[in-house]
Amino acid sequence: MANRGPSYGLSREVQEKIEQKYDPELESRLVDWIIIQCGENTERPSPGRQHFQKWLMDGMLLCKLINSLHPKGKEPIPKITESKMAFKQMEQISQFLKAAEIYGVRTTDIFQTVDLWEGKDMAAVQRTLMALGSEAVTRDDGCYHGDPSWFHRKAQKNRRGFSEEQLRQGQNVIGLQMGSNKGASQSGMTGYGMPRQII
Repeated sequence: MANRGPSYGLSREVQEKIEQKYDPELESRLVDWIIIQCGENTERPSPGRQHFQKWLMDGMLLCKLINSLHPKGKEPIPKITESKMAFKQMEQISQFLKAAEIYGVRTTDIFQTVDLWEGKDMAAVQRTLMALGSEAVTRDDGCYHGDPSWFHRKAQKNRRGFSEEQLRQGQNVIGLQMGSNKGASQSGMTGYGMPRQII
């Protein structure tokens, strides 16, 4: 973690708002899923935001998680190394983030590396892991392990095919959202350039 002093004023208020978004119940569900997904030999962290952050901070567990969502031999991160060096840990976190984006997690759902490494926004980390779990459940390719009810399934495409006859009939209907010109007239309008008469 970075060696920062306490924040005051507006900075403190903003940080408190960010910390209020963190969900301890969601943390326990995510911990359960990561342990099941990565293998039973993964040790469980103590409950709490700081313990959750330290558990994920080196990036190794996140890399194992994204690799476990791919078939054997097609893992996106081929080399996961245990390192105490800060830049190596941050590099592994960024590798996870790139792989998660390629996997299908939207860019808006992905946290910044410092959000996890410095513990700035652990709620954003939770959102990314939730989006990753939802994507894995939606794919349903056999790589997801865990309870499917832990994550919501994303909506799938539901394309509809219309015949030429149906398309022609649809052109004859005037939708009410387009509005109506019934009762519209120009009565009471003054000519352009004339001042408005206030009586």
